[in-house]
Amino acid sequence: MIQIMMRNTPKKMKRIRVWVTTFMIIATLTSCSGKNEVSKPEKTPQVPQNTPVFRLLEKESGFDFTHSLGTTRKFWIPETVTGGAALFDYDNDGDLDIYCVQAGGDLGGDRSDAPGNRLFRNDGQLKFTDVTATAGVGDQEFGLAATCADIDRDGNVDLFVSNRGSDKLFLNQGDGTFKEIGATSGMDKTGLSASAAFRDLDGDRLPELFVTQYVLWSKDKELNCGTGIGKDYCSPNNYSAPAPDRLYKNLGSGKFEDISEKAGLRTVYGNGLGVVLGDLDNDGRVDIYVANDGSPNQWWKNEGQLSFKDHAVSAGCAVNMNGVAEAGMGVQASDVDDDGDLDLFMTHIRNETNTWYRNDGGIFTDATIVSGMARTSRDFTGFGMGYFDFDSDGFLDLYVANGKVLRQSNPTDGTDPYVESNQLFRGSPGAKFSEVFPRAGIDNLSAMTSRGVAFGDLDNDGDVDLLVMNSNGPARIFVNESTPQAHSVTLELLDSEGIFAEGSRIKAKLGDRTIWRMATRNYSYCVANDHRLHIGLGKNARLEDLEIFWPDGTSSSFPVIDPADKTAPSTVKNLSGKLHVIRQP
Repeated sequence: MIQIMMRNTPKKMKRIRVWVTTFMIIATLTSCSGKNEVSKPEKTPQVPQNTPVFRLLEKESGFDFTHSLGTTRKFWIPETVTGGAALFDYDNDGDLDIYCVQAGGDLGGDRSDAPGNRLFRNDGQLKFTDVTATAGVGDQEFGLAATCADIDRDGNVDLFVSNRGSDKLFLNQGDGTFKEIGATSGMDKTGLSASAAFRDLDGDRLPELFVTQYVLWSKDKELNCGTGIGKDYCSPNNYSAPAPDRLYKNLGSGKFEDISEKAGLRTVYGNGLGVVLGDLDNDGRVDIYVANDGSPNQWWKNEGQLSFKDHAVSAGCAVNMNGVAEAGMGVQASDVDDDGDLDLFMTHIRNETNTWYRNDGGIFTDATIVSGMARTSRDFTGFGMGYFDFDSDGFLDLYVANGKVLRQSNPTDGTDPYVESNQLFRGSPGAKFSEVFPRAGIDNLSAMTSRGVAFGDLDNDGDVDLLVMNSNGPARIFVNESTPQAHSVTLELLDSEGIFAEGSRIKAKLGDRTIWRMATRNYSYCVANDHRLHIGLGKNARLEDLEIFWPDGTSSSFPVIDPADKTAPSTVKNLSGKLHVIRQP
């Protein structure tokens, strides 16, 4: 561990942990606006065959979870959107534990013995132990999503679960157990909750909670839908009305207040599935962006004092370049083109493209075609997704988890008709992407119906692994097998009290490039991700001119982060001996 003292402009000090690793790549894998991009049709890139860099973690690891919709499909719409998880360190031992959300509960009156959610403790070296019973988090509602944050700032990460029915809030007791306080916390409403996200929206250091709501649903309101090949799931737009999303203000002491109406969030809403929280126009306030399924998306611009107005239409990120409201599922806010503002990427249904909205100062352009992502996504239904640098070459790559919601055939061999292959894309200069999958070791052993995908360094070796949640099938961990040569840095950004500073952004020099990244748990679909920020350095030996922009508006700077620096005392190492910590008190 390197300990470096830094002084901020204000007297209040922050501290950050930085993990610096080196590793060798064993394979070279190859509008939010009123205006739209005109470009030549994208060409299918020629990607050379490469050595796999991911491997499937075996069941002998102790991680064994199978998502279940019951013995038969009822073709009820909640079945299409379940499949969430959370990666978080519940026991503060330095590695990521795994919480998997189950489609338990009583949707149809015949699932009283349904399996519940599961918590797997990470014991290091990719070994896991099921501690659900001891921890007290085995919720048996029909679950969709999970997210987490330290809601009471006691140093222990708490857990929220989105359900069809009553949502659950598990307060971490700090002794390996949780106390469920959903009903007493002010979150006693029922609905069909999907992706949720915590973040401090009013500057009091207590995280608020935003919960998307899909449709107003009950089994008596379920519809009969089908195609020429038989009964199938209905579109959300067939139901009487979308459900209004919810914003809970954190009052402290485990109490929350539903402020959705007075915050302005009831003026318009759609079939909410995905949500990200970030400052989309760089005005210093955290905004809310909601991906809606089959209805225009919302950009809830933070006007201050917990008041929000929808700016998506005027900014160009409500619909795609053709003016069409797409079937929004997963979403991420990330500065893909490194110009200092957060772009938006969303996954959509088959016959639509996944969409990249490039941000130019709070005005967005649908730049999907020029990114190379249009043709390659049109034949898939995307849900979970995330930008991450899988090969640490310094450019963000992209993984998309796919799975149909409508059948195209009725296989006679017993194959699930909803399965699809997932996709990996390699990023390159100019925010361009080329499809690598299935050459990177993540080709499905057999295709699944994937939903959530969570990103995190499960073995603390300095690269990013994948947890893929499959509807009505086994969850899978893909371990990143890259080995040392190119450098990487992993940052853990903590505030002055040692709590993760959700939403902190960094700017740094990587050779002759300037890069921007945001540290957040909240992206993809129905999941919570590793809060630590992995940065690939490529051929560069070090990160230079690092600036950290904290959520409270202050900043810190480091001239150099150099893995080869032996001058500072090393006091902490992780399991692989590569952990370095930089703190600013």
